[in-house]
Amino acid sequence: MNSTFRYLSLASLIFASSCYPQAEPAKEAGTDWPVYLGGNSGAQYSPLDQINRDNIDKLQVAWEFHSEDSAPLHERSQIQCNPLVIDGILYGTSPTLKVFALNAATGEKKWIFNPSNNVDFGLNANRGISYWRDGEDERILFTAGAELICLNARTGEPVAGFGQHGRASLKEGLGTRAQELFVVSTSPGIVFEDKLIIGSRVSEGADAAPGFIRAFNVRTGALEWTFRTIPGPGEFGYETWPKDAHLYIGGANSWSGMSLDTKRRIVFAATGSASFDFWGGNRKGENLFANSVLALDAETGKRVWHYQTVHHDLWDRDLPAPPTLVQVKHNGEMVDAVAQTTKSGFIFLLDRDTGKPLFPVEERAVPASDLQGEEAWPTQPFPLKPAPFTRQSFSREDITDISAESHEYVSEILAKVRTGRPFIPPSEQGTIIFPGFDGGAEWGGAAFDPQEGLLYVNANEMPWIHTMVPTSKNQGKAVNLGETIYLSTCAMCHGPELLGDPTGTYPALKDINRKYKKDEVLQIVNNGRGFMPAFKHIDQEKKEALVNYIMGLGNDPLDAHEIGMEANEAALPYTHTGYNRFLDKDGYPAIKPPWGTLTAIDLNEGAIKWQVPLGEFEELTKKGISKTGTENYGGPVVTAGGLIFIGASKDEYFRAFDKNTGEELWKYKLPAGGYATPSVYQVNGKQYVTIACGGGKMKTKSDDRYITFTLKN
Repeated sequence: MNSTFRYLSLASLIFASSCYPQAEPAKEAGTDWPVYLGGNSGAQYSPLDQINRDNIDKLQVAWEFHSEDSAPLHERSQIQCNPLVIDGILYGTSPTLKVFALNAATGEKKWIFNPSNNVDFGLNANRGISYWRDGEDERILFTAGAELICLNARTGEPVAGFGQHGRASLKEGLGTRAQELFVVSTSPGIVFEDKLIIGSRVSEGADAAPGFIRAFNVRTGALEWTFRTIPGPGEFGYETWPKDAHLYIGGANSWSGMSLDTKRRIVFAATGSASFDFWGGNRKGENLFANSVLALDAETGKRVWHYQTVHHDLWDRDLPAPPTLVQVKHNGEMVDAVAQTTKSGFIFLLDRDTGKPLFPVEERAVPASDLQGEEAWPTQPFPLKPAPFTRQSFSREDITDISAESHEYVSEILAKVRTGRPFIPPSEQGTIIFPGFDGGAEWGGAAFDPQEGLLYVNANEMPWIHTMVPTSKNQGKAVNLGETIYLSTCAMCHGPELLGDPTGTYPALKDINRKYKKDEVLQIVNNGRGFMPAFKHIDQEKKEALVNYIMGLGNDPLDAHEIGMEANEAALPYTHTGYNRFLDKDGYPAIKPPWGTLTAIDLNEGAIKWQVPLGEFEELTKKGISKTGTENYGGPVVTAGGLIFIGASKDEYFRAFDKNTGEELWKYKLPAGGYATPSVYQVNGKQYVTIACGGGKMKTKSDDRYITFTLKN
């Protein structure tokens, strides 16, 4: 049964709209930047034009703000926040999840709130906050760890009547299994009337909590409704999973943020894959509502329609950004639509009322899996328009040519792995994931220009190598409890051989006994550190076995079930070698440039208007190699002044491009990478552009600054 597209009759929705009071006006960027990514539409567009093509060369720094809590004190800290600006006040977050309010014209601090000295910032990179107002009552809502926190926007003090002393649990409504599992929220919720609708980030392993979408009351913190992205008996989509999957499968979470149509009273969410990401033998089926664009009644949480972009995901093809609400000219008529960017480089353009694609989408046969117990879905959807904004395969003719040595090095590795087409399933031989695990498109989102009908999206064009590894359960040998826990829980980050990952994000654990004592390692496992969560869902006996294995202290082979190990955790026959970029011997991507791009896509015609490299390696440019682009994180903003502002690139520049041609008009070297989406606003008749400079990604240096620009007087 093909469940790619189903929708409800709109009669019930129309009736409901007539019975409720008129929704509040849509919140979009004007002189303010009132909502994450500029407005409820997620369009990342500003109608301001004081800063424009003709005067961009006069842009200068207006002010800087230091939160004073970045690396080296906290190595590899980041700021991914897209700050809000409301009535001349800028609200943002720091590397360690402090929330602050500044004078948006001067950068002068008004207040700062520290959620806790114990919150692990590494796991909870914050991309923004939410703002709500009712008369004189103004509130800021944000997350830190597993808590939703509500502050008085004027004072920065917790709102006593919200939850418990200003805090509510993000685990509310997820069921008993989730209470000891990892649940945070990296993207802010969206406000609808008196509700904050929010998703979550969860583990991507067998220990994942379910990724249900929920609405909390802004005044009280009480849970208002829950949409179960992994359906139970009697719920729509239940037949796309095994019978009891809702009892043990997690993920299918909306981690990237949401958009809202207040007139239709519909919230739009994009979901990620079900967990475990790369082997789904215990979740056979299409797996609704994983990897789906969801339209939900914002008042009740009931499904209006859905569209699934990947069936039975085995490639970590999470939908990486909120759906963008757009208006396009289609077949001679103006149509309200939803544009969804993907890691694969596709755009799904869907009718906002029904979820039907505006351009044809073809279900194509894709390869079967040869992993034990796996049943890859036989087809996947391919949009015929708009054209993909990244290349779709990596073969021998695509190997880097920046030097003969690089070409030879990559050729030898490529000959040993599976490649050459999309949706090749994970394998023990090794499989090329292209575009890579980080896109294609990423969490920075896409900017839409309503004047031109153009969607602007930055992308990565880098192959990654992914390799599956049998666990002891699959190798037919006695189960070593510590090894089994390690392979199912830790190996995806630290590697099956305890050697860490090449990016340096996750350290090697081999010979860890030379640096730490057993009780110190147990303390880290209990409490978490950096990007590692606390393992509260594992009982003490299992933690002892895990630490014994990591430290080489010995552990007798045991049947995992003898001491109560969960069946789902013990039964997974595979883990994987982690998230590994495919690089040449000098650390450059294995494919021919461009490695990072900025693309303008005409949504009216479904065609690419222009594409340019985003970023450069100056040492390669000096050798005569054309600008290559770089890996990039954070999104663009487009303005009525004819400009696209974007940081994102590994070379740590903040740039302005001509929105009609893609010509680079201006750039400024930031103190650290601007891996965030900028905000555009106006105070006292003067336009500003601000960006968080947190750095920390891709082994680049960290910082704690926001830098704001304006025109010279």
